[in-house]
Parts: sequence; C-alpha cells; structure tokens
Amino acid sequence: MSRFKSKYADELIANAAYIGTPGKGILAADESTGTIGKRLASINVENVESNRRALRELLFTTPGALQYLSGVILYEETLYQKTAAGKPFVELLKEGGVLTGIKVDKGTVELAGTNSETTTIGLDGLGDRCKKYYEAGARFAKWRAVLKIGANEPSELAIHENAYGLARYAVICQENGLVPIVEPEILVDGPHDIEKCAYVTERVLAACYKALNDHHAILEGTLLKPNMVTPGSDSAKVSPEAIAEHTVRALQRTVPAAVPAIVFLSGGQSEEEATVNLNAMNQTKGKKPWRLTFSYGRALQQSTLKTWGGKEENVEKAQSAFLARAKANSEATLGSYKGDAKLVEGASESLHVKDYKY
Repeated sequence: MSRFKSKYADELIANAAYIGTPGKGILAADESTGTIGKRLASINVENVESNRRALRELLFTTPGALQYLSGVILYEETLYQKTAAGKPFVELLKEGGVLTGIKVDKGTVELAGTNSETTTIGLDGLGDRCKKYYEAGARFAKWRAVLKIGANEPSELAIHENAYGLARYAVICQENGLVPIVEPEILVDGPHDIEKCAYVTERVLAACYKALNDHHAILEGTLLKPNMVTPGSDSAKVSPEAIAEHTVRALQRTVPAAVPAIVFLSGGQSEEEATVNLNAMNQTKGKKPWRLTFSYGRALQQSTLKTWGGKEENVEKAQSAFLARAKANSEATLGSYKGDAKLVEGASESLHVKDYKY
C-alpha cells in the first residue's frame, strides 16, 4: 500500500522548515472578533473593524520587527485587510520574509459523555476553506485542541477525539497546500504539580503522533504547537531550568525527529516568563532534533497593547515595546536571551485566564 502524497509535499516541507529558521518565530495575531474585543476593552478601545485593523497594522509595520518572525497567524477577517495606505497585509508580510498563517478551527464544543471536556469543530467544509485561504496567500494553518488536567482528566476519550480531529485537519490542510500547526493545548488551570503535567503531556503527544501516522500526514510538512510542561496555575512555581528539563524530556519521548520545529504557545505565562522558559529550553543539553521556537499571542502583544492604548500618538512607543519582545524571543530561540526586555511595562504581568477560549 503506498503512502498518501500531497502534490504540495515539497512546498509544505520547505515552508515548515522555513518557519523553524533559527532566530525566528511566529506572532499569533489570530484572535477572533470576540477575543480581540476583550483585549481592546482592557484599554478602553471600541471593538470595531477599524480598531482591530489598526492594532494589527501597528504590529506588522513595526520597523525592524519582521526580521525576528517567520510567520504570522491571522484570523479570517485580517487575512483580507490592508494597511491604511492600501497594501494588503499578506503582501506586506511577504515582503518582510514572513509567511501568512490562518486559524481554521471553529472553536470548541463539549464532548458528550465526559466531565465538561471539549472537542474542536470545523472539519466540515475545511478543504474548501483551505483552498480559498491558499489562494489568498496563506501558507500555513492553525487548529487548537484543548485538554484539561483534573482528577480523572484528560479522559482517554478526550485524548483520542482531539488527536484524531487534529490529524484529520492536518491532512486536509496538506492536501490544499497549507502547513498544519498541530496544537494540543493542555490548560495550565489546576493545582497539579509539574510531574503530573509531564505525564499528561506525554500521553497526549503520543496519541497525536499515532493519529498523524494513521492519517498518513507528512510529518516534515507539519509543526507542533504544545504547552510548556509547568506546574498548574494553583501550584507553586518552579525554575525555568526545571520547566526546560521536563518539557524537553516529554518532547524527546514523543515527537518524531521528522518534525522540523516545535512552536510553543505561551499559555497565559507573562511575556517575560514565556521568553525565559524558551531560552532555558534552548540552553538545555541533550538531543533536540527539532527547532524550539515560539508562536506567541498575548506574550508578544500585552505590553504593546498597554503602551498603545488606542492612541495615535502612542504608536511609536508601542512599536518599540513590540520590537523589544520580538527581539527577546528571537534571542531565546538561540538560547542567548540576557533578560534585557523585562523592564518594558507589563512584561512581568501574569496573562493567565482560567479556561481560556479564543
């Protein structure tokens, strides 16, 4: 029996490898209209299209920032937006050497027969949407599955359902030219310790790669977006070195060497924590056949948002804050971050939101 081969195989492999370029990572600017509304409300800015566009333009036009990025994930509305001067965002990013990504899932619903666990929807019509997004210039996609740690969670059912959903999404993307980011996020909520998180992370990732294999995904043309292995939000904090050790070990045990890069989510860590922990992982000794980089949303935008406050006169200052964070995370992918971005206002503020939904 021959293996599935997308006509886009070579392009997928090249793009996935490019996203993992050392010194670069992903800006996740794919907040849904509702989620970005909450961010804008926190700075007393109205949630209207012009303000959503203005925030994205502020980020994408920051002088010097795109050199630290290999990809930007957009929400469908943003994929078709332009700068105030009329240049499509996709074109602006492409000129800066940045690939455009697109969020393709339609959120989570409760999984019947479980204790409020969820599964992600959006497979219906996904092939047609991917085709349309590819034509609009997108070259990679994101789909977020959500699992939680509890006394009996995640259940086998939730692990299996989410792994198979991610695998089906991945292959549909690959058939249509988009590199799939596989994102099985294990929420940080709870009182569990780091050992429990490591155990659950290994179980979840092992199930995901079994499913991807069953569905004949081209692993070289995929990316993994996992949580870092940390103690629960109601548990005592541990050192960045402990997080790095537990995370890298969980990945070594479960993620095939064929995967070119692992692009971490920040999971409600403060901007500074997300950078310091990524830096510690890249300093960890041992086998790391994949690049370890970032795909941060809040951990790249929080201090920028606060500095901007929706005011035209603050744009330049806000862009300086964004540049500082992008540069810091670029250095963290190389294990060379020295902690010099922590003084930016808001950099050490916790970004944890219980039961986080996009």
